[in-house]
Amino acid sequence: MEYSKRKPLRLPQYDYAAPGGYFVTICTEGRRKLLSNIVGEGLCALPEADLTPIGTEVEKAILHMETAYESVSVDSYVIMPNHVHLVLMLHPAGGHGGPPLHQIIGRFKSYTTHLYGGQLWQRSFHDHVIRSEEDLRTVREYIAHNPARWREDELYTPE
Repeated sequence: MEYSKRKPLRLPQYDYAAPGGYFVTICTEGRRKLLSNIVGEGLCALPEADLTPIGTEVEKAILHMETAYESVSVDSYVIMPNHVHLVLMLHPAGGHGGPPLHQIIGRFKSYTTHLYGGQLWQRSFHDHVIRSEEDLRTVREYIAHNPARWREDELYTPE
């Protein structure tokens, strides 16, 4: 039996423990809508994500990253119904360096999956190395407007 090879998701020879900004997208297993509901899609209301109980725990875990890792700050994030977008900033961590991005995300996924009590996340995650201030502005804007664009989102699935 021949197995298909997974496309590599990371930049070759890039040090993912290096200081800098990282735009991360993590999807729920099967893109199930477990984390939030988009509400306020009316004439005057701006759509926003109304977190479910597990979505609230995911948010707490995101915010805890700054406490768990002295070299990590959470720049921005949004918790959508079936995925999370976040910008993590990795900073120099004294003389020993901080953990690489995949360890930070792995711990986050493991912890929140434990809280959920079942398979919460799909395998792996998507990342984008932020390379400029303009890139960072674009990503922040994308995150801020993601709930308003939910129905056009590539990860949107109808009810």
